[in-house]
Amino acid sequence: MSSLLQGRNLISINDLSKSELLKVLKFSKKFKEKSFPDILKKYILANCFFEPSTRTRLSFETAMLRCGGKVIGFSDVKSTSIEKKESLSDSIKVISKYADIIAIRHPYEGSALQAAEVSSVPVINAGDGANQHPTQTLIDLFSILETQNTLANLNIAIVGDLKYARAVHSLVVALALFKARFFFISPEMLTLPDEIITIIKKKGIKFSFHKAIEDIISKLDIIYMTRIQEERLSSKEELTIKNNCTLKMHHLQSVKKNFRVLHPLPRVDEIETTIDQTPYAYYFTQAENGIYIRQALLALILKEADL
Repeated sequence: MSSLLQGRNLISINDLSKSELLKVLKFSKKFKEKSFPDILKKYILANCFFEPSTRTRLSFETAMLRCGGKVIGFSDVKSTSIEKKESLSDSIKVISKYADIIAIRHPYEGSALQAAEVSSVPVINAGDGANQHPTQTLIDLFSILETQNTLANLNIAIVGDLKYARAVHSLVVALALFKARFFFISPEMLTLPDEIITIIKKKGIKFSFHKAIEDIISKLDIIYMTRIQEERLSSKEELTIKNNCTLKMHHLQSVKKNFRVLHPLPRVDEIETTIDQTPYAYYFTQAENGIYIRQALLALILKEADL
């Protein structure tokens, strides 16, 4: 695979090789350290959000504006011609004539790929159903690297909704490239999908399933918390599941000094708010890092920037 990102789509984290992942992280650090206010002057981003979003949509907008570009788009499908029964393909064909790059979030798996197949400009997947969320994974990797000074051979627990959390699926695949050791905690019916388990098995990655956070927290470098995604649950039975998937202050008594808590947000009740004031909480800085990751991606895809 070419190391050049210019003109390419980003639909899945699998679209990037290990060296390309590291390149994006390197460029993101430059954006965090310094402003480049004119690097994307005259470029237009179309933010097409067919599903609710706060951080992803606004950080894409902020990233483009801070680089000197412009943003068009929508945050509510009801304001689009989809409400008039226009197909997604037709919508994207038209929108790609108005912008230089498209960021799309859509509730259906495979929608980002469908958009990329008909678009005349590059497409970035900002989340397609329970499938993939590659830019969130890049944010997660950047935040892990920032807190641990490495991505290699870390002990990482992922807690909560492992079935529907698209950020989890992308992250596990990416961290497998760096030989992470995984600890998974979730309600039984919301466990990691078989296809993701198959991928990490083939790569020889060590992993295990656990019932409680306290059983493994003293071993961890990173704990990655996720909310239960009730909007994606397919049965009332799943809605009534109770499990020990909440991180509490007393859990932190035995953690390592380098231990950090990440969360893709939004948070519901899976992290006690008192933890926000501890040195272990990193999820709000993680959200901020979304700006720098998306600045780097936009610059690399639009003009293969050399900062």
